[in-house]
Amino acid sequence: MQNNVYQSIMDTLEDYTSKLSVVLPKIYGRKPLACINTYGCQQNVSDSEKIKGLLEKIGYDITDDDENADFVLFNTCAVREHAEDRVFGNIGRMKALKKQRQGMLVAVCGCMAQQERICERVRQSYPYVDILFGTRHIHKLPEYIYKRLTGSARIFDISEDFSEIIEGLPIRRDGKLKGWLPIMYGCDNFCTYCIVPHVRGRERSRKSCEIIKEAQSMVDAGFKEITLLGQNVNSYGKGLDEDINFAQLLRKINAIKGDFRIRFMTSHPKDCTLELLDAIATCEKVETHLHLPFQSGSDRVLKTMNRKYDSEGYLKLIKEAKERIPNVSFTSDIIVGFPGETYEDFKETLRVVKEVEFQALFTFIYSKRFGTPAASMPDPISREEKGKWFSELIKVQEEISKKKYTSYVGQTHRVLCDEIKENGKLSGKTLSAVEIEFEGEPSLLGQFVEVKVDRFTNILEGTKI
Repeated sequence: MQNNVYQSIMDTLEDYTSKLSVVLPKIYGRKPLACINTYGCQQNVSDSEKIKGLLEKIGYDITDDDENADFVLFNTCAVREHAEDRVFGNIGRMKALKKQRQGMLVAVCGCMAQQERICERVRQSYPYVDILFGTRHIHKLPEYIYKRLTGSARIFDISEDFSEIIEGLPIRRDGKLKGWLPIMYGCDNFCTYCIVPHVRGRERSRKSCEIIKEAQSMVDAGFKEITLLGQNVNSYGKGLDEDINFAQLLRKINAIKGDFRIRFMTSHPKDCTLELLDAIATCEKVETHLHLPFQSGSDRVLKTMNRKYDSEGYLKLIKEAKERIPNVSFTSDIIVGFPGETYEDFKETLRVVKEVEFQALFTFIYSKRFGTPAASMPDPISREEKGKWFSELIKVQEEISKKKYTSYVGQTHRVLCDEIKENGKLSGKTLSAVEIEFEGEPSLLGQFVEVKVDRFTNILEGTKI
């Protein structure tokens, strides 16, 4: 980005921050409250952290109670239909609340809001929504709020003419132990079932110096786990002036002094290189865990999905990872019942699942997304039949997971203690992202501890050494 463009954006932000410091006390007579409702993926969670940072900067306090908030925002997801239904149901609750609270504003943003059909539905059917903006305009939120509070008409902005990455926005992180760090935005893959490239735009990578600076600040603040985010982290570096790829970025972050872990999501198999596998194997802070979605084991279905790899290539990649990365674990995404999929295709998916032996799977029955090529494909298999396939897949994976987890019994692992369970036990994950519960003092939260695995019931249980 040209320096003058960036400076103009920052100057505009400061201008509206100054204006709101005068307007907000006049309207509310106190410090107003803002509530952010976040749906969907980790990228949305990260975006909401920036939104919260902006809102604090312009004079709001953050609350989880939308019934007493003066500004309520819904940061939405477009990946699955049920998420869309939930959002509209919760937006509907705002009608009565807004009548009760003078000066209350309601806003909608995120992937769902970026779609023209959703924008028009909100415009026509939800007249109490004051502001709607897409995925590229978080930095303009203070401007939208000021204009609406000072008499502007309702604001709807899903323009796609701005695609630069805005650095330097304030961030209010939700935790102090584990944090999100976006390294890129958008996607160039255009899988036929996926709406993301249409709502997040084309791939844009952050400069490595900005990523390293943010990672260093997180380590300095005491974060013990940093998760690198991108729709396809493996393609990081495309379009940048500097000569860098994702494997090289991992090595740079790994070189930051401190005792912390590095995770990343999500990886596309077609861009997972041997160089990346070697970086995972040799960078001691990088998790030895690959979330590598394969979606289907059928080459015919993979081609229809536009995934740009076949099952043989995927299995070869898994074999390379097992050979190069000690104690590597795998998880994956699978879509069951893609349009045109037959039971014979589905059996190919089972074949891959059995050969790889994933630690866990994230499985979904195909959900039609308006605006994607798959939405108009013939889909003759009933939901009931797809449900039977889904159940069969779950049963196979449960047996594999049981076998994988049982193999940990008797082993000792270094885990990051990150949670106290309802049963009072502590919980932490190994370097390969396997969760273990154990007895211990709450003071161990946020520390790395050695745990010996004693048993597996429905979860691994161990003893702190």
